[in-house]
Amino acid sequence: MSSSAPGPELLGTRLRHLLDQLDGDVAAVYADRGLEWFRPRYAPVVRELAASGPSSIRDLARATGVTHSAASQTVAQMVKEGLVVLEPGADARSRIARPTPKAEALLPVLDAESAATTAAAAELEAELGYPLSRLVGEALDALARRPMRRRIADAMMDT
Repeated sequence: MSSSAPGPELLGTRLRHLLDQLDGDVAAVYADRGLEWFRPRYAPVVRELAASGPSSIRDLARATGVTHSAASQTVAQMVKEGLVVLEPGADARSRIARPTPKAEALLPVLDAESAATTAAAAELEAELGYPLSRLVGEALDALARRPMRRRIADAMMDT
């Protein structure tokens, strides 16, 4: 890479690349343990269900910090993998996810991976000039105050 790093014009591309590297390496850890089929996005859901018991998709989304749509897609994939079953909720629109014995059997591996990933993330952040977790939090807060769509529209009006 050249000495002059790309600026904000490639922010989305570089963030996707960073996420791909992080997720790819966590997936490789699962593969090293014979869980090639297990996706990193499943872990927070399994751990939340183990901690809180059967939960609605909406509650899982809130607890894991993703959108309802993302949680719904993840749970649908987990149903196919035999990690959760879905049951009707209190109203016709809600569904309750319940972990299967297959998911519960993974908890020791997921707990060990989570602790190791937390330690590795702390080590990574120690090498950076600014903690990545703090920066991501600040970026999400700033976008909640004023979404990127609005920022782009305002910038287009200025040109």
